[in-house]
Amino acid sequence: MITKLSVNLNKFATLRNSRGGNNPDVVKAAIDAQNFGADGITLHPRPDERHIRYDDVHAIRKVIYTELNIEGNCREQKFIDLVLEIKPHQVTLVPDSTNQLTSNHGWDTNLHKNYLKEMVSTFKAAGIRTSIFIDPDISMIKAAADTGTDRVELYTESFAKNFVNGPDQAIAVYLEAAKMADSLGLALNAGHDLDLLNLAFFSKMIPQLKEVSIGHALICDALYFGFQNTIQMYKRQLAHS
Repeated sequence: MITKLSVNLNKFATLRNSRGGNNPDVVKAAIDAQNFGADGITLHPRPDERHIRYDDVHAIRKVIYTELNIEGNCREQKFIDLVLEIKPHQVTLVPDSTNQLTSNHGWDTNLHKNYLKEMVSTFKAAGIRTSIFIDPDISMIKAAADTGTDRVELYTESFAKNFVNGPDQAIAVYLEAAKMADSLGLALNAGHDLDLLNLAFFSKMIPQLKEVSIGHALICDALYFGFQNTIQMYKRQLAHS
């Protein structure tokens, strides 16, 4: 089974917000990504709405039929209410602080196990698949399984950073993490800094990978190659793995 590509549209919203108005149109970007072959759309509304806004999520939910993944900080009641109202196919729980530039660490699932168990139960009761954003740490994966989550999303920045110096060494800890997740019945997603240079290797080495969520790198590539062509380029990386 080929790993699915979910396109994160936050950077479209960042560009729009930098000038005001509605250019580029984020809702149109979601429709286009879907039509261009994306297997899913990822949206990450933050409390300050500096990129994706809450009303963007409502508007996009109405017009797409592909899988919708909403990620964000479940410590925010506004986020919880949004997810329960929208009912996306998947919610990814990310431990961002309020003014964090970008996601840069996973949950400490040992420390926050009881809290995450409550959140997972809340979303699953609404029929929403849950995923917890975590570092590739065996103990964190074991604790994540105890929360009842359906999936975990491996934070892949360290893989991307170390890939150029040695792919086999960079992937090693992720192979162990994937093996542990699989043994515990957790499905596996991944995201952060995956790109055209490292994606095929990562997905080939971890064949149980269900989904990758990619935004920044994909949108940067789209400036050179075009949005439709870039989505297909990323999908080919997954197909060739």
